Amino acid sequence: MTDSPAPAPHHVRRDEILDWQTYADDRDAVRAQVMPVKAVRRIHLGEHLTFLFENHDTMRYQVHEIMRAERIVRETSIHEELETYNGMLGGPGQLGCALLIEIEDEAERRPLLEAWLGLQECLYAETADGSRVYAEFDPTQVGRGRLSAVQYLSFSLESGPVRLGSDFAALELTVDLTEAQRAALAADLAATRP
Repeated sequence: MTDSPAPAPHHVRRDEILDWQTYADDRDAVRAQVMPVKAVRRIHLGEHLTFLFENHDTMRYQVHEIMRAERIVRETSIHEELETYNGMLGGPGQLGCALLIEIEDEAERRPLLEAWLGLQECLYAETADGSRVYAEFDPTQVGRGRLSAVQYLSFSLESGPVRLGSDFAALELTVDLTEAQRAALAADLAATRP
């Protein structure tokens, strides 16, 4: 039998997860701590694109929330949730995020998701030296003929980003990160390395 690989330093460990009832008892206090952590990692790019960068604390919160919502108690199910959510964090030297493509008007949503097919290949994080690092993504997230409205991305970076952008022809956009966003993502990136 082979040993399981050691978890990445920024991944959530099983011993950090409470049973759902204990978590529910302290949920309000936990939410008050985590919401500011999540807020600084929510970055809007233009009108329709929102990057939700995750870190250890936000993922631990997500695992607790899903366990509470679904009343998960079986160890195998808890480990499955940890594997899924830790996968979204990426590995050493990576920042993981969800990209939400937010199109309010239902009549516009499908045509735009079809027109923007290929966008996932054109999203980048830019570092202070001007280098662009393009997002890595799972090709199974792309539907037949259109994008999914939620994409899970990772960026393999040597240093924290200062800007996010898209060089997709129909959606060329950039956003400079605030000092707080830069500091948060640089700290998250540092935490991915042993």
